[in-house]
Amino acid sequence: MEIKTNAVMLRAVDYNENDKILTLLSAEYGKITAGIKGVKKPNAKLKFAAQPFCFAEYILARRGGKFTVINCSECESFYDLRTDINKFYAGCAVVEAVNALTYEGDECAEIFYECVRTLTAMCTGEERLPLIKFLIFALRKSGYALSLETCAECGNDLTEEDKLRFDFDAGAFTCFNCGKGAGASRVTYNVLRKVDGKSYDEDFITEDGEKRALRLIREYFSYKTDNRLLSLSEYIRLI
Repeated sequence: MEIKTNAVMLRAVDYNENDKILTLLSAEYGKITAGIKGVKKPNAKLKFAAQPFCFAEYILARRGGKFTVINCSECESFYDLRTDINKFYAGCAVVEAVNALTYEGDECAEIFYECVRTLTAMCTGEERLPLIKFLIFALRKSGYALSLETCAECGNDLTEEDKLRFDFDAGAFTCFNCGKGAGASRVTYNVLRKVDGKSYDEDFITEDGEKRALRLIREYFSYKTDNRLLSLSEYIRLI
């Protein structure tokens, strides 16, 4: 049996001398694990199919519950992500997050389409805000939504509070005095609200705030999924 599907390559692991095991994500079939033979050879025809961020039409043969890539036609290589180190690690953070939050057999169409849109946006513009936006979206779709509304304890508006707290259990911000959890800044909260399309205070939108927002998301992601997002850590170190 053969299937044909457009998919993004999330992860490639060496297998035997010249083969790899790929993790793919498609809209129709969700997350798929598939072997690809001979791809480590210097002149391998399908070498591109195992490259990071490859978005392609994969033709897969299925035998005994296992998939093998037998052909592939590239749709988009996201080449610009490979030529800029910051964009590269931001792109890696996107696909690493997708890999951590999706499971074989699950319906993943929305995350798939948002992943492709985000990688495209990173190629054509700056990468920091699209990355934050994608991580907020992916966490929400996976049941780990960030609450970016009023204080989760007393209901007060938080946009003008200088000191806040972030409750990792609830994924929510609170007033510093009435809440619990780690300290968080006004700029972090405002950056996250801006990216998520909510009202915010423009005076508290800074590059440092964007970096802090990414740090908070990384720690929350790790707390909820037990995955450290190493690519995101490297991206944060670089910016």
